[in-house]
Amino acid sequence: MMILLISLAILIIAGLSFYAGKLLWQLKQQNERQQQARNKRIETITDSIHVIAKAMEQQQCDLSEGCIRLCNLLNAIPSESPADYPSLYPNVYELFHKVEHMPTHKAREALPKKERLRQDIQRAEWESELETAILPELAKLKQFNAA
Repeated sequence: MMILLISLAILIIAGLSFYAGKLLWQLKQQNERQQQARNKRIETITDSIHVIAKAMEQQQCDLSEGCIRLCNLLNAIPSESPADYPSLYPNVYELFHKVEHMPTHKAREALPKKERLRQDIQRAEWESELETAILPELAKLKQFNAA
C-alpha cells in the first residue's frame, strides 16, 4: 500500500512539474513575442522620425506640422527609462508647444477665415523664429536611434 501511495505521489509531482515547465515555456515564448513587437514598433517609429526630419529639412513638410509629428513619435517610444527628448531637441519641442493647441482638420475649417489667417501668420512667425535653431536638431533626428 505504501509503495502505491509513493508511486502515486511521484506521478502527481511529475505531472505538476511537467505542467509548470510547460507554463514557463509558454511564458518565455510570450515574452519573446512581446519583445519582438516592441522592437518592431521602435523600428517603425525610428524610420518615421528619419523620414519626417528629412522632409522637414528639404522643406517638403512645414516645420510646425513636422514638430507636432516628431514630438508625438518621440513621446510614443516604448521604454523602461525614457530619454529626455525635450532637452535633447529643445527647439523642436518649443515649436511643438507653441502650435499644439491650434485646431486642425475639421476644427480648423470651422474657424472664421480671419481667425485661420491670424493663426497662419502666428505659426509662420514662430517657424521663422525657430527655423535656424531647428535645422541642426533635424540633422540629429535623421540619425536618431532609440535603441
